Amino acid sequence: MTEISIREVGPRDGLQNEDPVPADDKVRLLDALSLTGVRRIEAVSFVHPKAIPQMADAAEVWQRATKNPAVRYSALVPNSKGAERALAAGFTEIEVVVSASDTHNRRNVNRSTAESLDDIAGLIALLHDAGASAEVIISTSFGCPFEGDVDPARVAGIVDRVVADGADRVAFGDTTGMGTPRRVEEVVGLVRDRHPDLPLLLHFHNTRGTALANILTALRLGITEFDASVGGLGGCPYAPGATGNVATEEVVHMLHDMGYDTGIDLKALLEAARLAQGMVGRELPSGVLKAGPRLPF
Repeated sequence: MTEISIREVGPRDGLQNEDPVPADDKVRLLDALSLTGVRRIEAVSFVHPKAIPQMADAAEVWQRATKNPAVRYSALVPNSKGAERALAAGFTEIEVVVSASDTHNRRNVNRSTAESLDDIAGLIALLHDAGASAEVIISTSFGCPFEGDVDPARVAGIVDRVVADGADRVAFGDTTGMGTPRRVEEVVGLVRDRHPDLPLLLHFHNTRGTALANILTALRLGITEFDASVGGLGGCPYAPGATGNVATEEVVHMLHDMGYDTGIDLKALLEAARLAQGMVGRELPSGVLKAGPRLPF
């Protein structure tokens, strides 16, 4: 049975696009997700509180959360200062984001893509010197809400650069749900031709209903690592129409029926999704959360 690694991103990517949630609730959600069998969780991000006030209590939340030794936890950072904070908090798996489109990158971190890549080179060295790994997430890999289509060659060129600078892993972000199976094939195929052994992870939004189709396409291309967000929480505060991270329970429900192994207990995951829904005070978009699994437990 093929194993699929799902990184749960609800506590970070999910909650950063909601009204600020109290630290107590964030800790409860993290702890609940840590007991679902998920093997990876993106726990918090260390960004300036003026930029993302929803993550202002990241250090407190992480300090209070119960760490499951069976789970790999990671943190997202925007720059070297954020990386230093993440390292001080004890993280050894750290992600940094750069956008494939200049416009989105400027909206996100107020610099061009090229300027961010220069900063990321130093950040990777800083992380490696501290014994931590560096994952580079390339946002708007399948399209930009400001610039339109993004040339797969541009995405592949960014991968070339960060690999040369020592990145341990690369992820492709479908930031506003502009990805389609054809575009997944183009980007993944081109990068795989250049870097056949590079660990790749894909992050899809279901904004236009294509997330599960994109995941199926990626599976056929040999990708076994995906991001997903409990209940379908999340989006991007710097991109219009960026709602709709693919719901973790929808991905797990589909994969288990196909015979894949995620290690995740769907019943426990749905309990965590109901907890998240109560925390944010609105109905979340997950179809499996609304209708339940196709068969009773």
